[in-house]
Amino acid sequence: MSAIRSITVFSHGRPGDTESALRRIVAVAAEEDVEVRLSEAEAEKFGTIPGTTPDGSSHPDLALVLGGDGTILTALRQFAGTGVPVFGINFGAIGFLATIEPWELEEHIRLALRGEFDVMELPGLVVATPEGERIAVNDVSFHRRQDGRVAELTYSVEGEELGEVRCDGLVVSTPAGSTGYNLANGGPVLAWGVEGFVVSFIAPHTLTARSLVVAPGDGLEVTNRSGSEEVDVSTDARLACALAPEATMRIDFRQRQALLAQTPGATFYHRLRDKFGRLSY
Repeated sequence: MSAIRSITVFSHGRPGDTESALRRIVAVAAEEDVEVRLSEAEAEKFGTIPGTTPDGSSHPDLALVLGGDGTILTALRQFAGTGVPVFGINFGAIGFLATIEPWELEEHIRLALRGEFDVMELPGLVVATPEGERIAVNDVSFHRRQDGRVAELTYSVEGEELGEVRCDGLVVSTPAGSTGYNLANGGPVLAWGVEGFVVSFIAPHTLTARSLVVAPGDGLEVTNRSGSEEVDVSTDARLACALAPEATMRIDFRQRQALLAQTPGATFYHRLRDKFGRLSY
């Protein structure tokens, strides 16, 4: 990666947890002659932070995130298709997408500001909503309404209907998202770099429903077979729209949608063991 001249900082909703880290980043950035930008929303969280500037219209060289996976996903979506890598410092619960932990900040932040990190290209899922295309870095999920009846969902790949399942919902996940909602559903973990995406069910009312790994070039369609109940559709856990009764929605897999920064030599398998192995202790 070339030298970094400007960064934009994202943070989660608890500025008291991240302010000292932000101030340390600003101090190191000044030593490295790197501009630190804060959006209006971030400036409102922290107040006046000497050494920062308002976020402008041009893209930064790096997006730095102080937060968990939700905040990292926000940054990945915002900079999807721009060539801006996202470097995450875990201030969340699991932080599977995070590059380093808070106690590693001193060791790695100067290297990051010098561009000394690896970049992983992440694919995305594109869904056509009534308001236009929405991109998901982790997953697209279909949920029955909280006060509604069980969902009746049919899914088809390349026009071939593969099944109709009564369930609480359905999740379509990228490899990066396969360790999230999909994993909780009992779906398979896809290593980063696998070309494809996975479909799994939320509480299926059958003994025969199985997860399916779909080839990257194959289009997926999900149909709401209910005659009266809408189904909520979310991208990366954010409500996107509703799928009307008897309506169909298409989801396509697209390569190289976002860039995730990693420390040099980091691997998916080390991350998997570190983040999920320790949870069993």
